[in-house]
Amino acid sequence: MKTIYLAGGCFWGLQKYLSLIPGVVATEVGYANGATANPTYGQVCAGSGHAETVRVEYDENIITLTRLLDLYADAIDPTAVNRQGADIGVQYRTSIYCGNEADREIAAGWLVLLGESLAEPAAIELKPIKNYSPAEAYHQNYLDRNPGGYCHIGNDKFARAKNAVCDVKDDGLRERLTPMQYEVAVGGATEPPFRNAYCDHFEPGIYVDIISGKPLFVSTDKFESGCGWPAFSKPIDDAFIKKFADCSYGRHRTEVRASDSDAHLGHVFNDGPAELGGLRYCINSASLRFVPKAEMERGGYGAYLRLIR
Repeated sequence: MKTIYLAGGCFWGLQKYLSLIPGVVATEVGYANGATANPTYGQVCAGSGHAETVRVEYDENIITLTRLLDLYADAIDPTAVNRQGADIGVQYRTSIYCGNEADREIAAGWLVLLGESLAEPAAIELKPIKNYSPAEAYHQNYLDRNPGGYCHIGNDKFARAKNAVCDVKDDGLRERLTPMQYEVAVGGATEPPFRNAYCDHFEPGIYVDIISGKPLFVSTDKFESGCGWPAFSKPIDDAFIKKFADCSYGRHRTEVRASDSDAHLGHVFNDGPAELGGLRYCINSASLRFVPKAEMERGGYGAYLRLIR
């Protein structure tokens, strides 16, 4: 099981909501990232600086972190500062607290896409979990024991959480890939811009599918776009990729996937250099493996050496 800490208003409703999501196996409410350890509810309300937080354990074979965060965002107002519903104060801030750097990087990429879809800046803080302590017993699973109790999350959202489609394909990939590679290629996540392997990489060679090893792009067609991710003017062959309409995050884009493995690669846009055809294939580094020109023959990619200029 994996663990993430999510805050978003009164933890009674958020715990109930998150507990309904397929793949979430356990939840607990508590107080996180305040000035002291083990505060009481009274101290938190008096301004100890803690956030009312839900500790979430989830089965990563059923739900990816990115999908869990998508559903979390559906339960909150991501632009509200220190407020959710009728609850106002620092303890009700929206926060994602991670226990390791890999999860923080995945969440950072997710926040980039979420921010691009909002009319106002996102107000979700992303930090390592500094301290956490369980809340008092009477707060745990409060809405299960008090069905008519206060909740700032609507029943329609509870229904969406319960019926969410979350199962993921694995086929042993979790052991082969890094957490970021898995979240991107299998879970459809986006890595953080500029903080990825091939953003500023222009060595001659070929870029292949991280899952299948099939060729996808060559360095000759790579250009500097300033977007923070590797950009290519075209794939090696149009048959090597698939395109789909993507309306996630309230935006209309064209998703690009690898034909052979179905790995999520990124998106294609019509704002590329005109002299290169006008397209920009914006691809996640995590979906690719680079093979230098000097190693292409030995790696079985000799047939593509003619494309490297």
